[in-house]
Amino acid sequence: MNPKQISGFLSLFLATSLAVAQTAPISKERLREDVRILSGDEFQGRGPGQAGDAKTVAYLAKSFAAAGLRAGGTDGSWFQDVPLRVFERQPTVNITLTARGAAARRLVVGKDITLSSHNTGHNQLIDVPIVFVGYGIKAPDRGWDNYAGVDLHGKLALVLANDPDFEATPDSPAYGKFDGKAMVYGGRFGAKVAAAQAAGAAAVLVIHEDAAASYPWRQVANGDRIASMEITPDPGAASSSTISGWLQWQVASELLSGSGIDLRQLKIEARKPEFHWQNLEGASFSAEFTMSSHDIVSHNVVARLPGRKRPEEFVLYGAHWDANGTGAPDETGDDIRNGAVDNATGTAELLEVARAFSRGKRPDRTLIFVAYTAEEKGLLGSEYYAGHPLYPLEHTAAVINLDPHVMLGKARDIELVGGGRTDLEAALGRAAAAEGMRVEIEPHPEAGWYFRSDHYSFAKRGVRLLA
Repeated sequence: MNPKQISGFLSLFLATSLAVAQTAPISKERLREDVRILSGDEFQGRGPGQAGDAKTVAYLAKSFAAAGLRAGGTDGSWFQDVPLRVFERQPTVNITLTARGAAARRLVVGKDITLSSHNTGHNQLIDVPIVFVGYGIKAPDRGWDNYAGVDLHGKLALVLANDPDFEATPDSPAYGKFDGKAMVYGGRFGAKVAAAQAAGAAAVLVIHEDAAASYPWRQVANGDRIASMEITPDPGAASSSTISGWLQWQVASELLSGSGIDLRQLKIEARKPEFHWQNLEGASFSAEFTMSSHDIVSHNVVARLPGRKRPEEFVLYGAHWDANGTGAPDETGDDIRNGAVDNATGTAELLEVARAFSRGKRPDRTLIFVAYTAEEKGLLGSEYYAGHPLYPLEHTAAVINLDPHVMLGKARDIELVGGGRTDLEAALGRAAAAEGMRVEIEPHPEAGWYFRSDHYSFAKRGVRLLA
C-alpha cells in the first residue's frame, strides 16, 4: 500500500470525526514520543508472553488513565485476559522430498521450506504421497471444489498461492468466479491449511511466489524461526493439526519436473473449473521434528469513554500493540524486532485519539478503545475479544482499526481497503470531499489486505467497520 494513502486515511478521519466531536488537537509530538517509547529496546519488541508484554500493557493502561478514560476491561480492570498456547519447533529437523526416479532431496528449513505444527511432541511423516490440489479451495457456492473425490488421509496436499483469478485474464473460461483481481478469503494461507485439514491431509505445503503471496520469500523464510500461537483450546477439546508450511517455488518446480510436469503449465490448468487434483506419481515427502508448547496469558488493554445520549451503544477503536518480540539475531547481532511501524504507530494513534476525545465534547455513543495482543500470530487478540466481547457486538455501531500508519505529511487521497463491504464508505467519501480529498480503491486487492488485520475478526461477525 502507498504510505501516503495510509497516512491520508488517518489524517482525514481525525480531521473530520474529531472536529465533529469538538476535541482537542492531535499532537504530532505526543504521537512521535509514544512511537519512540513503544519501539524502544526496553520494550523488547512487544512479544506476547515475552519480557516486553507486561511492560507494554502497563504503559498503555497508565496512558489511558492519564488521558482521563475509565477502565473498560474485566471486573473493572484495564485488561481482558487472552489465554494463548505458544508452539516452538525444536532445532533438529529432518525433511526430505522425493521425485519419481530421483534420490531423496534433503530440504533446509528457512531456506527451501518453512514448517510448523500445533501438535505438541514428536511429529513424523514417512514417505507420504503428494497430491497437487490446485489452489486448494472448496467453494461450492462458486462452483469450485479442488477436494472433490480425493482421499487425502496420510498424504501431503501441495497447493498454489492466492486464488484462480490471480493470474487469469478476463477472457479465461472461469474468470470472475473469484472476484477478479481481489483475493477471496480462500486464497489466504490459513484458509488453505484449514481446507486441506478438513479434507484429511496429513500435511499441506503452499508453493510460494512473491507476487501471489504478496510478500517475498525472505520474509517467509525469516518467519520460520518465530514461535506460533493459538487461542488456548477449552479443556478436553480435541487437538489435531495438519503440518503446514511454505515451499520455495524453485524446489516445487523441480519436484514436479521429476514427475514429468511443468509447474507453469499446471498453474494454467488449475485455473479451470474442471480441474480438481492430481496425484504426483512417485513423489513423496518425509518430515521429522518436535514441537514444544506452553500456555501463557497475555492481555487486551481496554478503556472506555461513556457516551452522553446513547451510552449503551458503542464505537470501538482498536490497534494491536504487539510486534514479533525477540528471536534469532540478524546479521548485526540484534535479536529485537522493534515493530516501530507495525504497530507502534497505530498504538500511538489509538492513545492520541483517546486523549483527543477525552478532552473534547463527550460523544453521544460510548467509545471503546482496545489495544489487542497477538495480531502478528493470527489476529488472536481481536478474535478473542470478538468471541468474548466485553461490550455487545450487536450494540457496536462501528469498528475503526489503526494498523499501521506511516507518519508523513498532508496527503491528497485516502486508500480504501476492501471496498464495497459497508455503508460507512459513503460517509467516508463525504468526509473526504469536505476536506478537499478523494477516496481511491486499493491498487493491489490481490494481496488480500482486507483479511490481514484485526478488523476482520469483527467483519466476519457482521459488525460495520472501516480499516
